[in-house]
Amino acid sequence: MKSLNTEHNHSAAESGDVYSVSDPGKNVDDDGREKRTGTWLTASAHIITAVIGSGVLSLAWAIAQLGWIAGILILIIFSFITYFTSTMLADCYRAPDPVTGKRNYTYMDVVSSYLGGRKVQLCGVAQYGNLIGITVGYTITASISLVAVGKSNCFHDKGHGADCTISNYPYMAVFGIIQIILSQIPNFHKLSFLSLMAAVMSFTYATIGIGLAIAVVAGGKVGKTNLTGTVVGVDVTAAQKIWRSFQAVGDIAFAYAYATDTLKSSPSENKSMKRASLVGVSTTTFFYMLCGCMGYAAFGNKAPGDFLTDFGFYEPFWLIDFANACIAVHLIGAYQVFAQPIFQFVEKRCNRSWPDNKFITSEYSVNIPFLGKFSISFFRLVWRTAYVVVTTVVAMIFPFFNAILGLIGAASFWPLTVYFPVEMHIAQTKIKKYSPRWIALKTLCWVCLVVSLLAAAGSIAGLISSVKTYKPFRTMHE
Repeated sequence: MKSLNTEHNHSAAESGDVYSVSDPGKNVDDDGREKRTGTWLTASAHIITAVIGSGVLSLAWAIAQLGWIAGILILIIFSFITYFTSTMLADCYRAPDPVTGKRNYTYMDVVSSYLGGRKVQLCGVAQYGNLIGITVGYTITASISLVAVGKSNCFHDKGHGADCTISNYPYMAVFGIIQIILSQIPNFHKLSFLSLMAAVMSFTYATIGIGLAIAVVAGGKVGKTNLTGTVVGVDVTAAQKIWRSFQAVGDIAFAYAYATDTLKSSPSENKSMKRASLVGVSTTTFFYMLCGCMGYAAFGNKAPGDFLTDFGFYEPFWLIDFANACIAVHLIGAYQVFAQPIFQFVEKRCNRSWPDNKFITSEYSVNIPFLGKFSISFFRLVWRTAYVVVTTVVAMIFPFFNAILGLIGAASFWPLTVYFPVEMHIAQTKIKKYSPRWIALKTLCWVCLVVSLLAAAGSIAGLISSVKTYKPFRTMHE
């Protein structure tokens, strides 16, 4: 769970715009910042659109590794844990009192208010490391989707057994070039159409995937399924069964990642956040159940890692093309949503550290036809370009969808979704050490840590296996 502006929500809170309460030209809240207009309904919508992303496409594969019983049970458990800890985080939005205390505008601000010290730095490492991992993952996923469009047309023209060899690398390079251009736009988070576009695209391709899976099931051509998933000796080896099951848990963890909105003060934000979390998590869990279960029912134990790009479906080819194009468009915008907090964090730190350095602080105004005046910073140009280049190169080295998603999910789930919310809740409510509630919460932390470590180990094993067998130029049938 990436909450409290981890995903750079669209608000004055994150841009640092603070207005004078006496300024009659500004509609401000009680803390002098732009007045919050979000409600539990808008926050619920934000959670749903933030969660339903590319990770949903791997859930059929995840349930295939775990089986009907464990797969559905783990989805429910993750949804419960996510909702439970999100209610704790909602109470920490203000400090020290959850209703009247001072607002915290970022996750690190919350951790600083309640825990402080070294844990703030640890939170920053987990949070920004997660964002970096996601930008790498999105580069991989976008290129795979673009390659799938070309292969879909090839299979339609030449037959499903045709040799349709296309490399991911040129598409990754094109995606990187687009991101270099978009990264130069200052205050990109103020372009509200970005979130709207991403929301529409994510719902579109996820709905297409579910619809195609339902069509396969309705047609009666379903794969073989089991209560325990893939069968050792038939579908996988014993070692593969273990490691892939752990990796599947990481994929599910990646799917449960979202942010909270900026809510108006009345009713109290914590109550609105809790209600939004309940609606958001419930809705997405239902959507996940539908996508994962229908995908598994359609393909059985042979479910592909991503049933839109790994050709679980071949026809209608134009619909497959459209769905994959939606994925690519969604991820073009989503990359910026996750990269912008990293850009601004580094730039603010550099500005504070070297305020007299003209290379870092100077801005130049340039007139661009049809767009008007555009602010250019040479430091921003060099730094943001270098970041995009590095993430693109890393994606080229490790272009493996499921393993990367599992690793990101495993690495971020425990610290951001479980550990910090629980620790802050204990600090806020002053739960007595070794009391039954304290023991229960600590047990939850330790259990989730073990699960995350196992999921990370499974994802690393999958990554190593993929590296050994990867062919940059390959067909879908090799």
